[in-house]
Formats: sequence, structure tokens, C-alpha cells
Amino acid sequence: MTTPLFNRMALIGVGLIGSSIARAARAQGVVRSIVATARSGPTRARVAELGIADRVVDTNAAAVDGADLVILCIPVGQCGAVAAEIAPRLAPGAIVSDVGSVKAAVVKDVAPHIPAGVHFVPAHPVAGTENSGPDAGFPELFIDRWCILTPPEGTDPAATDKLATFWSAIGANVETMTPEHHDLVLAITSHLPHLIAYTIVGTADELGRVTRSEVLKFSAGGFRDFTRIAASDPTMWRDIFLANRDAVLEMLGTFGEDLSKLTRAIRRGDGDTLFDLFTRTRAIRRGIVQIGQDSDAPDFGRPHQRKLPPLPRPYMAEGE
Repeated sequence: MTTPLFNRMALIGVGLIGSSIARAARAQGVVRSIVATARSGPTRARVAELGIADRVVDTNAAAVDGADLVILCIPVGQCGAVAAEIAPRLAPGAIVSDVGSVKAAVVKDVAPHIPAGVHFVPAHPVAGTENSGPDAGFPELFIDRWCILTPPEGTDPAATDKLATFWSAIGANVETMTPEHHDLVLAITSHLPHLIAYTIVGTADELGRVTRSEVLKFSAGGFRDFTRIAASDPTMWRDIFLANRDAVLEMLGTFGEDLSKLTRAIRRGDGDTLFDLFTRTRAIRRGIVQIGQDSDAPDFGRPHQRKLPPLPRPYMAEGE
């Protein structure tokens, strides 16, 4: 991009998402300068050492001075307090956004603190890994992933369009929906799977009949992938489940009913029901691959460094 969209971007929180935004925005030239801050001194020092921001400051209020784009890259439970802290220092015309996985609660907590003349456009980049911290970020994180914008009623459409252009410039596909609809969709596509992963990994850890070493040693694909999800940041996910409790509980109730049906089918030896379910779910997986949201490479595209030794050559008599 030849002309930057924003003069100064302020990042409050520089973990996986924040540091990836910084790297991607710099790589694409969508901002002239980046100011960053983080809650802990060691994190701020590491951000400065990595050079992913032009300036690293000690406080949230100092970070937003003169910024025309402010992104809260912090757990959703902290957004309201931070919004109250930075409100007096926000520049007229600035856009304030976030990256949280819950939107209705963030709107409720943040919107009352946003001054007149400042635009609040919540966002959720649906991308990430199980890793965290400023070292975990990389500029390609958002390429061909979705970023959902959830502007509250009455938001200036021009501000929403400008933020959509920002996310498109760093590789994301952009969708707009209401905060409430977002939370219902994400409850089934993200929040419930995380809750199930945490439960399954916790159950395996508590099983008295299986030693911990066996759980680790024999972690086949299914359990191993659950552990990847369950390794996600505990503070972030605690806040997500509490902030989106109504939608999560609704989806959890539906899941419980479906699990009961599956239990009955297994108990009764109902192979047709099991086969029909597995056929439908396999089609969903194929659909995800077809639209480019995952790879169909063997073992989910994981690289494997270890190679099997070559097979021994068969014995051949001299002259053969």
C-alpha cells in the first residue's frame, strides 16, 4: 500500500495477535508508525528488543496519544477498565477497536467510555495458534482468515469501511454482523470446541487407570489435537466463557442432547445412526478444506522431520 491508511496505530497488548498485527501492518505499509504497550515490564522490553513497534511506552494512556487507530489486544474481561483509562486521551476522529472473541460483552463494557467524535468498531480476527507472547506473532497470521466486524448501531459507516480496508490490507477476509449474532456463531465454532478440549484433556489427566506417561506417549492424532487447543491462554479463555456464557450454555445444551443420542446409538448397537452422523460430519470437514480454511494434507499438513532409515538392500550373490 503506497499511502498509509493510518498515521499512528496504538496497540494495547502485544501478544500473539497484537504482535502479528504490528508485523503485518508494517510489512504492508498500512500505518506510518506503531506505538505499543503491555501490562508487564518484561513484555514491553521484549517488544522493544524485537523492534516490532516504533515506540514502546509504559502506560495505556500514553500509548493512545495522537493515535488515529487504537486496538485493544487484551483479554475481553479487561477491555472496559482500559477503555475508561484511555478515554480522556483519545484523539477526535480516532477509531478504537479490539480483537476479542466475544463482542456483545465488549460493546457493553467499552462503548459507554468512548467520547463523542471517536468511533468504536469492535473486531474479531478469527485466527491464532496455541502460542502466546510477542515472539509468537508472524505477519502472515491473518492471510485468508476471517475478521468479523461488529459495529454497534449508529456507528459511522465510513469508520467501519476504513477498518475493513485495514484488515483486508493485511490479508484477512472481512465480514460484518451484529455483536449478538457473532457471539452465537462463535459459541459453536470456537468456544464450545475449546470447552470440550479442556474437558477431554482434563479427564485424561485424572484417569487413575492410565498413567500420565501413557497419556503422553500414546497421544494419537485426536487427543494430540485436543491438547493443542487446550494449551491456549487460560486467562483469555476464562474471560471468553464468562463473557459469552449465555450463548455457550445454549450451544452446550444442544451438544448435550446430541451426545445423548450418540450414547443411545452406541448402547443399542445402532450402526446406521453412527454411520449417518459420521458421513454428515465428514462432509463438513471437506467443505472447510474446499473453502481454504484448512489443509487436506496428511496429518493436517504437519511437517515431520524424522525420516525412516532406508530399507536394507536384499542379499545378492556376486555377479547377480
